[in-house]
Amino acid sequence: MTSVAFFTFNAFSENTYIVYDDTKECAIFDPGCSNDVEEAQLSTFIAEQQLKPIHLINTHCHIDHVFGNKYVAEKYNLPLTIHEGEKPVLAFVPQVAQMYGLPNPNSPEATQFLAEGDVLTFGNTQMDVLFTPGHSPASISFFCKAAKILIAGDVLFEGSIGRTDLPGGNFDILMNNIKQKFLPLGDEVQVFPGHGPSTTIGQERLNNPFITQTERYRKMM
Repeated sequence: MTSVAFFTFNAFSENTYIVYDDTKECAIFDPGCSNDVEEAQLSTFIAEQQLKPIHLINTHCHIDHVFGNKYVAEKYNLPLTIHEGEKPVLAFVPQVAQMYGLPNPNSPEATQFLAEGDVLTFGNTQMDVLFTPGHSPASISFFCKAAKILIAGDVLFEGSIGRTDLPGGNFDILMNNIKQKFLPLGDEVQVFPGHGPSTTIGQERLNNPFITQTERYRKMM
């Protein structure tokens, strides 16, 4: 059985996810831990559950999702994995930190890359990689068909979507990805977003105003 644990970290209230299964192997997505207390929360859970981290992954490389990259990479001796198109976003993080008056996360550079159609594996778990830009230029999401879970990054939230006014953002591209890649996954799929509570595809299909309003407009055309 594949399970998901989450922690809400840093000043941006970012969700960090650990996905693991009965083998105890796990993947860490978007570690946002930004201080000693948050780092301890993450590592304590891993130790208590006797997990073995196999992957360190950023769905995208905005500053709130990379604060803990250095800590996780060094503690568990893991390379950083991203989509190659996010390299410029990661490289810009020090300037963003300076603009916000925050310490530079000093993230390691990515040395492994995933793209649409790849499959992330650990333990008995397989997760399909979906290319879902729009919030960022090369965001990727991860879908486990067997467990019906989706690690969505900042693409889709409960009742909302990722902002598209940052560099590389595009509203039309984001909405197309939600409709063409997320909605067909099935209403029962549980969505784990980069911020806020989890939701389901079915709930968002019915209630998310960005989806319902654009669908209503499409039918009028």
